Amino acid sequence: MGIVVLTMKASVIEMFLVLLVTGIHSNKEMTKKIKRPKFTVPQINCDVRAGKIINPEFIVKCPAGCQDPRYHVYGTDVYASYSSVCGAAVHSGVLDNSGGKILVRKVAGQSGYKGSYSNGVQSLSLPRWRESFVVSGETTKAYQSPSAPGTTAQPVPLMQVLGTAAAEGTHTTLSKPPPSAGSTTSSLRPQPVGQRSQELGEPELWKPGSVLLDAGFVPKKELSTQSLEPVSQGDPSCKVDLSFLIDGSASIGKRRFRIQKQFLADVAQALDIGPAGPLMGVVQYGDNPVTQFNLKTHMNSRDLKTAIEKITQRGGLSNVGRAISFVTQKFFSKSNGNRGGAPNVAVVMVDGWPTDKVEEASRFARESGINIFFITMEGASENEKQYVLEPNFANKAVCRTNGFYSLNVQNWFSLHKTVQPLVKRVCDTDRLACSKTCLNSADIGFIIDGSSSVGTGNFRTVLQFVANLSKEFEISDTDTRIGAVQYTYEQRLEFGFHMYSTKPDVLNAIKRVGYWSGGTSTGAAINYALEQLFKKSKPNKRKLMILITDGRSYDDVRIPAMVAHHKAIHLVSLASTLLPLLPSSYQYLVFVSSESKERFSLSSSMTSCISQHCPPLPYRSDHLRHRRGMGCTGRAGSHRHSPCQGPRLLCG
Repeated sequence: MGIVVLTMKASVIEMFLVLLVTGIHSNKEMTKKIKRPKFTVPQINCDVRAGKIINPEFIVKCPAGCQDPRYHVYGTDVYASYSSVCGAAVHSGVLDNSGGKILVRKVAGQSGYKGSYSNGVQSLSLPRWRESFVVSGETTKAYQSPSAPGTTAQPVPLMQVLGTAAAEGTHTTLSKPPPSAGSTTSSLRPQPVGQRSQELGEPELWKPGSVLLDAGFVPKKELSTQSLEPVSQGDPSCKVDLSFLIDGSASIGKRRFRIQKQFLADVAQALDIGPAGPLMGVVQYGDNPVTQFNLKTHMNSRDLKTAIEKITQRGGLSNVGRAISFVTQKFFSKSNGNRGGAPNVAVVMVDGWPTDKVEEASRFARESGINIFFITMEGASENEKQYVLEPNFANKAVCRTNGFYSLNVQNWFSLHKTVQPLVKRVCDTDRLACSKTCLNSADIGFIIDGSSSVGTGNFRTVLQFVANLSKEFEISDTDTRIGAVQYTYEQRLEFGFHMYSTKPDVLNAIKRVGYWSGGTSTGAAINYALEQLFKKSKPNKRKLMILITDGRSYDDVRIPAMVAHHKAIHLVSLASTLLPLLPSSYQYLVFVSSESKERFSLSSSMTSCISQHCPPLPYRSDHLRHRRGMGCTGRAGSHRHSPCQGPRLLCG
């Protein structure tokens, strides 16, 4: 009997163990079945456009190298769906050029997508587009159980990229729940982090018409276009590249340095900084200049004002000349955001007086196309003038000495009154004369034909032409200088470059030139001008020889003309017959007319040609080298046509 009982107990225990093991195994299998596979973020190529992705919100991974200009982006902050997704992410600053994960949300289409340059990507403008999107770097998500009981999730494609999915042979899918519920069995569903749970602990029911977005995301309010603050593109009527050279020397003191920074912030606000308008950078000088930020660092007035507030004083001397040289050589470069087509402006702020010389550095800046403004505060008193290294330094430095480029402030507490006057002048691009580099710091020699074939009346017309052309230049020892030679068979120096340093004196000297009469030896006249006039030209000035002749020369002109070219002298010829003074590859200008009076009626056109057809040059590396320009030739009786066809005439 006992043996039977023991046998029954053993059977029960054995059965219990079998059931226990079976249950554990079944539980493991069930767990395996309901375990959700790990979500994988799909990677797209740089050229994939948002419009090719059907999901209203999704996460993707961008590869490296999407900063390339081949991947077009349209808009700023809110992008047209015709844009590259990854290119827009780099432009917005969400990603750098190394790639990464981003969250993309579709929004309504709009009109007026504005282009801008940001983070190494130039976005383009677009009048309108049917769909837009915004990008974010917030891609971390959690998961929750959905409220649709007893249903099985149906996969929905993440994207339908034309050509991309077919080429790769892959099709990424996401889960989408049906709107109905018919079972009490729930399956796992993703839920965004921070989403509120139901107060009673019940799962949230799927609402009619709701759509589960990529990886279970629900739209975020912070990604709505209503929450995006409009960013100004800048004032297009004031498109200048502006550098402020601020005084950080020890003599200025902390209080005045703060006033100076507040002045900069006020100017930044008044200018309306933006990629379509003015851009602004700051250089602080003391013993040595330092760039605080360049032209492309801050693209709106708000960010610029914040950056200005963070500038700290460096101390040291007031080496303004060294700072101007630094700006000329290094600041206005393409890598620092110089746009080429926008005038370059440097505003120099000086407390008292500089501790080094500014004349040579400023002349170099003017020749480089930089418009220099000076704001001087609390100048030297009578007792202090003995310590000023370079008297009248401001007039030696500014673009022109006509008062337009200089602002003198009696004391620092009046500095704020100059904000609007300065902004008005800086934005008056038509008066930024130093952008027209052929008008800056030149030695211009007129070689005038005084032969018998000209005649007294026409000779006076020639002199009037010379006077009219001279009026277009700022004449001084540091700006443009004028000289004149008259020739027949012989030559005569009427006046040299060093003789007259003001415009009235030059115009009076031109009036006093007397008619000589004789033969025509143009080649000898060019040689004479090279030796007697241009030999005394300053080495750092542009040299321009304007030859005015009536009739053929009795000597050879080609060799003297080539000598002038090799000496970096630009030779321009006005002639009444086709006079090939220079080989065709060199720069020249010939007017041809059947009547002398008709020819010299072109003086106004020639003036316009030289003074206006000289656009701002793009970058320092371009306009500090000599270039061979494009000449233009008129035809007989065709003086109504524009005498200038080449846009870079005389600007080499």
